Amino acid sequence: MEGAAHCSLEAKRLLLDPKFEGYKLSLEPLACYQLELDAAVAEVKLRDDQYTLDHMRAFGMYNYLHLDSWYQDNVYYIDQFGRVMNLSVTLDTALQKPREVFRLPTDLTAYDNRLCASICFSSSTWVTVSDGTGRLYLIKSGKRGNSASEKWEIVFNEELGSPFIIVHSVSFVKSDKHSVAVLLLRVEKDELDTKGSGFHITLEWVTFVEMNKADEHRYEISKRRVLQGKSVPHYAAIEPNGDGLMIISYKPFKFLQEEKEILKENDDKKTTDEKKDPLYYWQQTEDDLTITVHIPQDITKDDIKVQFSPDNIRVTLKDQPALMEGKLYSSVDHESCTWIIKENKRCLEIFLIKKNEGPRWPELIVGDTKGELIMDSSQCAEISESLMHLTSEVMNPDPEKENPPCNAQELEECDAFLEDGASLCRFDGDTLKVTHVINLGSNQYLFSVVVDPKEMPCFCLRHDVDALLWQPHSDQPQNMWEHIATFNALGYVQASKQDKKFMACAPDYSYAALCECLRRIFIYRQPTPLSTVLYNRKEGRQVGQVAKQLVATLEANDPILGFQATNERLFVLTAKTLFLIKVNTGN
Repeated sequence: MEGAAHCSLEAKRLLLDPKFEGYKLSLEPLACYQLELDAAVAEVKLRDDQYTLDHMRAFGMYNYLHLDSWYQDNVYYIDQFGRVMNLSVTLDTALQKPREVFRLPTDLTAYDNRLCASICFSSSTWVTVSDGTGRLYLIKSGKRGNSASEKWEIVFNEELGSPFIIVHSVSFVKSDKHSVAVLLLRVEKDELDTKGSGFHITLEWVTFVEMNKADEHRYEISKRRVLQGKSVPHYAAIEPNGDGLMIISYKPFKFLQEEKEILKENDDKKTTDEKKDPLYYWQQTEDDLTITVHIPQDITKDDIKVQFSPDNIRVTLKDQPALMEGKLYSSVDHESCTWIIKENKRCLEIFLIKKNEGPRWPELIVGDTKGELIMDSSQCAEISESLMHLTSEVMNPDPEKENPPCNAQELEECDAFLEDGASLCRFDGDTLKVTHVINLGSNQYLFSVVVDPKEMPCFCLRHDVDALLWQPHSDQPQNMWEHIATFNALGYVQASKQDKKFMACAPDYSYAALCECLRRIFIYRQPTPLSTVLYNRKEGRQVGQVAKQLVATLEANDPILGFQATNERLFVLTAKTLFLIKVNTGN
């Protein structure tokens, strides 16, 4: 990531509430409606050879319910017959059955190694669909959502290699030509990976461009670029203008170069990795240092030049470049320094007298890595003994000690993150290089949500106990990630839900929600003013607003397969039923 700008996320103080007192459980009833599906959802269970954590994250925890953010309360799913089914809600009390808007030409049941079928809404009139077998469909839909002008027509249909799922898609116009960019994710076997999981992750960035030929509007692939990494990204999205890409992942991604460049890079790396013998060896005591340099057979005493000064040393052989040269770690008594040639070992020995006795030198020449320090057994034992107080064979052996050491026992379970090395990277589409990088540290990724379909999806990160929502702005280099909303204490609360499967929030930030694998839904509303007077008896002050937690339990025993939130409703999908939970009342 050389040359990348190292940035940071700056939270807006006005959006933080340090005096937040927690959520109050509300028993107010939530209207819940359910629709029985004509056919089961096209769920794909993991195979025996899909055993890694990456397979589980990418496919086992896949959200089978797709929200069309371009139209209000409009959701889609694909059933076992390959039908794309749509439910558009205007009135809860007059719900209609999901309707078929498109049917995949592929017989899904004929493929044993397929993945989940996926949909992404590139714009208000364009859709990309994958059938899970490796085939991609670019579809012109017209205006969607029970509109008379809605008609899904395939304009591109091609096999693009091994099976994949669609992560993101955008539609844009560049150079007066309409383009659609799609991001595809695969988990592929890696024969060269013998120490890891044996798999790697690829993100393929495919761009389609409209080609006008003889009054015929056709779409062709103009670019195919591939990134590779070792962990499934938490978040990956293409910029609205198709100029760049943003990825949040535990392990870094990089673009695959041309085959010749890759081979050259591997050769260079192999050369670098080959261990080279040190040019010199050095030892030290409290008083002095001894340097040993091996010299060629034809070198005589007259060919050697050793120059001493209080803080520097320079050693040359004949007219060659300096063998050793640089600033010493500490000062020496240069008038007492000497050197000799040992004829039997063909080596040069240099003796330096320390000006300050006692302190151990960590290096001989500042910044020089050509030498190697040799320590005798007594010095090793001395260092080991000096570090003994920092270690123990038992965890926190003396917890009653006045100042006990920091210990993992002191952390709560919700404070322990498996992946506290995640980073956010922005890739340039032309140079294929990282231009911006943010080390997220312990800011755990929680979920993503589309607030404005014309912008990139927002991502939600845990900051201390809160959950902060960030909106990427690819066209604002000085303010590329904006803090737009805060869900108080949600970062802490969600960590206690061990069976959590999906998280979401309303595009207007009025509430956040999470669901467990089975039945239970938790809803967390933003604080709202109270209609009655309420006092905090401990502090003796009036409470102006309260944040409510609501719990809904579905009347179903099937696992939850999909979960989406709109400003007014929560949509929950199981294999055979689609549930609607009315969370907010429309204005």
